[in-house]
Amino acid sequence: MKLTLGFSPCPNDTFIFEAMVHGRIDTEGLEFDWFLADVEELNHRAIEGSVDITKMSFHAYARAANGYLILDSGSALGRNNGPLVVSKRKIWPDELDNAIIAIPGRYTTANLCFSIFWPDATLKREYLFSDIPEAVLSGEADAGLIIHETRFTYRKMGLQLVADTGAMWEEMTGLPLPLGCIAVNRSLDQETALKVNRAIRRSIEYALSSPQESVDFIRKHARETDAEVTREHIKLYVNDFSLSLGEEGHRAIEKLFSTAREKGVTDPLPDRIFLF
Repeated sequence: MKLTLGFSPCPNDTFIFEAMVHGRIDTEGLEFDWFLADVEELNHRAIEGSVDITKMSFHAYARAANGYLILDSGSALGRNNGPLVVSKRKIWPDELDNAIIAIPGRYTTANLCFSIFWPDATLKREYLFSDIPEAVLSGEADAGLIIHETRFTYRKMGLQLVADTGAMWEEMTGLPLPLGCIAVNRSLDQETALKVNRAIRRSIEYALSSPQESVDFIRKHARETDAEVTREHIKLYVNDFSLSLGEEGHRAIEKLFSTAREKGVTDPLPDRIFLF
């Protein structure tokens, strides 16, 4: 069976899926017609329901939940890894309500987190995540919400930290911050969906045990080519929660969605959102 698979060119995703898409692990007869796209493009495709297996932001999942189930493997959750709010000039967090904010997409979890903490900050402009530092430096935006590799390089660009939404989330909840998940279309039967989940876990285990195998694939697609930045990126976003959400991962995701609903950011979800 051939399934469509979408994931981002960011190092954590290419690290996770390299073995799976290049036949290095047992996929139990599954084949993949795979493509790479920016996370916000993946989010829009997920909302359309047009992909069998896809990476998406948890914010997008709130809109796509009727069409997808969250897999146990492949998600990005963690501590001290939340989206950062940065600026060129000194801005205090309580000034953000009236600032122009550059965001990496309406349906990104970064925007969801920002909306939870600054619900009255509505002057937002959407950019490709890698273009946000320049938008802030040029004065197009007063502050920017940065994700992925740019969280490791913003200081060298001349930007300063305004707020760390991940730290704020953990202080508020004591839980890791859910950022992105891998989900399967509800149209797939349970047996096939479980095969997908097992294949992703095997792919992660292979990548962790043989990291050199994925280096070329990661470097080919990464926007930031510095090897140390890439290693830190993968170390931050690929962890035990990526192998299996576990009980704490489930609680963190449910807390994110319940908080977002309380703040009026998202709508209620179906009763079942996890594959298992």
